[in-house]
Amino acid sequence: MDILVAIILFIVALFFIISLHELGHFITAKRLGVEIEEFGFGFPPRLFSIKRGETVYSLNAIPIGAFVRSVGEDDPTVPRSLASKGPWSRLAVYAAGPLVNVLLAFILLSTFLALPVNVVAGNGVMVHSVMENSAAEEAGVEAGDVILEIDGVSIHKWGDMQNIINSSKEGQELTFRLQKDNSSYQAKLKPQYDPDLGRRLIGVLLGWNIVNNVLESSPADKAGITPGDTILGINGQAAYSKEGMSDILNAVEKGQEIQLTLLRGEKAVMVSVVKEFDFAQQSMGAELLWVNGTHMEKERIPVGQAIHAGASYVIHMPAMLVASIPLIREAPDKALVGPIGAGQLTVEAVRAFGFSNIIFMAGIISLGIALFNFFPIPPLDGGGMLVAFIEVIRRGKRLSHRAVRLAQTIGTAALIALMIMVTFNDVLRLIEGGGFGL
Repeated sequence: MDILVAIILFIVALFFIISLHELGHFITAKRLGVEIEEFGFGFPPRLFSIKRGETVYSLNAIPIGAFVRSVGEDDPTVPRSLASKGPWSRLAVYAAGPLVNVLLAFILLSTFLALPVNVVAGNGVMVHSVMENSAAEEAGVEAGDVILEIDGVSIHKWGDMQNIINSSKEGQELTFRLQKDNSSYQAKLKPQYDPDLGRRLIGVLLGWNIVNNVLESSPADKAGITPGDTILGINGQAAYSKEGMSDILNAVEKGQEIQLTLLRGEKAVMVSVVKEFDFAQQSMGAELLWVNGTHMEKERIPVGQAIHAGASYVIHMPAMLVASIPLIREAPDKALVGPIGAGQLTVEAVRAFGFSNIIFMAGIISLGIALFNFFPIPPLDGGGMLVAFIEVIRRGKRLSHRAVRLAQTIGTAALIALMIMVTFNDVLRLIEGGGFGL
């Protein structure tokens, strides 16, 4: 039932995002004197329509967005057509849709960040892994160690540690108190500034548990679980405490398959384990170390900080996309997704983190649509902007209609090929039972 609700909410969100995109085009075109024949919500067949002035407003049967149909479309000889307008007017109309998506993304992301969220707190935070040549490695910190204090300040949440490290000065040495094998020790570390991430790091990944031992021939061993893995989730539910993990496993019938999400190194890995016994964790045959006193609590950041974070996310998204190009090349089937893949990713996010993540995913999708449409490829908005910008540089001298039509034909063919490839990968991922590891 939750999956069905998530799918419905995704469709509604996508309809809303695309409709606002087209509304941006519509309002800007109307204000600049373009004659709009029809503004439609959804795509035909038509269910209902009403005419106001020179424009027909319609509601259509296929709920996948909206459309704007102007008189004459791209024929500059038709009076009041978009193509008949000057380059600055056309540039404004083409830019309006993506800019509305950028604004919508900012609002949605800021709203999501201002909502109270569940965070895991405990008596310290556990080190999942230590990066090579990092401050943590030089200080002798190892996977499975629990960070208890930094400069005398108790650490209960990941954010506690990140705030102290980020606020440290260049070259400042911090004193960490850690727990290893039921005894504590101190380590002095100098956080190192990472220009790519824009913050200071000590070179560790964190978690709330770590696999310490796996019994030979046990279900965990058969599934490929190894010491050093961290169990992030079980059957789509977060695993943050020993007791919570036992409750989830006890609810699974003997002989049923259990889906585990693991953190292995820096990657999320999905494995399946068959419950062979009636009791809980022993049924997997994996011994885990846990942070004591873990529990879930609500946390909210101030509205002003949420707005700042939302704006920062939008501003830095293009740079993050450029930085992620190597990852896109490594796994294009997960990095490049269409509506089906975006829907699957949204469902996974909702199952893993709750329904409030619909707002976050809607913000990301809106921003993605904006950036995609800014690409200078006809017939995308960016293509129309490029043509208009070239004509601005040429002091209003138009490009030949034949050249523009040729560019639109080539661009349309390339986009269709891309959509076929992306949709094929999305459908294949669903058929094979693959996912995004959330």
